[in-house]
Amino acid sequence: MDIAIMVEGQNGLTWSRWQALAKAVERLRFAGLYRSDHFTNATPPDKDSLELWTSLTWLASHTRRIEFGPLCTPTSFRHPAFTARVAAAVDDLSGGRLTLGLGAGWQEREHANFGFDLLSMKERFVRFGESLEVISRLLTADDPVTISGRYYRLREGILLPRPQRPGGPPILVGGNGTRRTLPLAARYATEWNATFQTPENFARLNRRLDDLLVARGQSPSSVRRSMMTGLVFGRDDAAVRRKIAERGRSLEESRSRGVIVGVPAQITDQLSSLQNAGVQRVMLQWLDLDDLEGLEDFAELVARPFGRKRTRSRRQAVAQSRQERGRT
Repeated sequence: MDIAIMVEGQNGLTWSRWQALAKAVERLRFAGLYRSDHFTNATPPDKDSLELWTSLTWLASHTRRIEFGPLCTPTSFRHPAFTARVAAAVDDLSGGRLTLGLGAGWQEREHANFGFDLLSMKERFVRFGESLEVISRLLTADDPVTISGRYYRLREGILLPRPQRPGGPPILVGGNGTRRTLPLAARYATEWNATFQTPENFARLNRRLDDLLVARGQSPSSVRRSMMTGLVFGRDDAAVRRKIAERGRSLEESRSRGVIVGVPAQITDQLSSLQNAGVQRVMLQWLDLDDLEGLEDFAELVARPFGRKRTRSRRQAVAQSRQERGRT
């Protein structure tokens, strides 16, 4: 399981903070850097909110290794043809490191403030499904695309130049819903991203996605599994208690919501449980955008040791397999 960092773009993100975070995430060898796409917070007060695609364009040309993308960009904000077009360009600029995270949209306040139609839950997912079809077909089809839907209509639309990566950037579908989201992930996604789940809940959702993929004649391994969740990290118990108190939730309540909480050893145990449940990449929410020292501590005390442990486990598995083959 890889460890990546996720930030809330509407939570005071500015150019100086974004650039400093990107450089730190790259230098500290995290797997990736992801961010939300919101105009503002769900509740006042409003804070600085750096526009998504402008920030990802900068990231594509100022980093060399990390993967990145939105978690997730609501299809209610932009016509899907525009989303496909800009995503293909940013992916090309980065040398193929973008993951296109897509969601139906959920935050009522920003939609009302800026004049976007959120729609009823049923209609929202009809529109989301059409958006996924438009985006996936434009990215993958070398011939012109014609679509006649309720919300979107294309007549011989084509993206030129074609994406440098065959099929364009991989599509990630984010959400936990079993009736609407998971079937769309099975149909369109190369990665499914859950949010704030305990290992037990993630394993249950993971099995449901497996069943949907098998029913479609696809291998369960054809869709990558990831999860975005909160992180409360402290070098010692006192630091953890202080940060928990600042958030207004108890340690037990936070963990029951799927938040990763504790000192390094405790966090390592929780990450191992997520890995055992099937999580292949975890995107950990880093809310204090100015705490680069804390991010470095987390990399040194948790992320790097966890990565070394994962490498040893793989080596042990290979060695065991060789031993077993030698006995037969």
